Amino acid sequence: MEGTNPVNKKLAAALSGGAVLVLALSGCGSDNNNDKLNSWAKQVCDAVQPQATKIEAANAAIQKETSDNSKPENVQKTDAKAFQDMSDAYKAIGAAVDKAGAPNVDNGETKQTNAVKELNGISTSYADLKKQVDELDTKDQAKFADGLKDIATQLDKLSQSGNDALKTLEEGDVGKAMAQQESCKSASASPAGTKS
Repeated sequence: MEGTNPVNKKLAAALSGGAVLVLALSGCGSDNNNDKLNSWAKQVCDAVQPQATKIEAANAAIQKETSDNSKPENVQKTDAKAFQDMSDAYKAIGAAVDKAGAPNVDNGETKQTNAVKELNGISTSYADLKKQVDELDTKDQAKFADGLKDIATQLDKLSQSGNDALKTLEEGDVGKAMAQQESCKSASASPAGTKS
């Protein structure tokens, strides 16, 4: 019998893709002399940093619970908490971008609206995954493994699809301004995918 271990590993791999999403919110350096934009970037980066940490911790918890001898009950509990944390974190990032207002760039308002909508959508998706994990049958190892497989597939899609509006938000000057913020630098310094 396959057990839950290979599935857990697949789940962990899919998750590390999702963490990249929030770390995408840190651009790649260069000066600009736009005080309004710098102030916007600081506000967003300062709010993003603790959420990026929360998402990384949730990833790490799932990675840790992927050993061969993990009981389905433990996997379920860990995954459910991790998905809830991620849902909360993305919602908080969405709220931060919303609160910061539109960045002082061309189409700033559209970029901001789309990014907030996307972040809230990701938050909802993680909340749905939490519900699914909660409903898995931990008494039946094979059914549990199948349920986890479905969740891993959805997670994979989520980690691949979710960052178009974020990329658009941080193009050009916005990305440059964010790259100068200490809090964004530290958020991007340790992407979850590099610890293997």
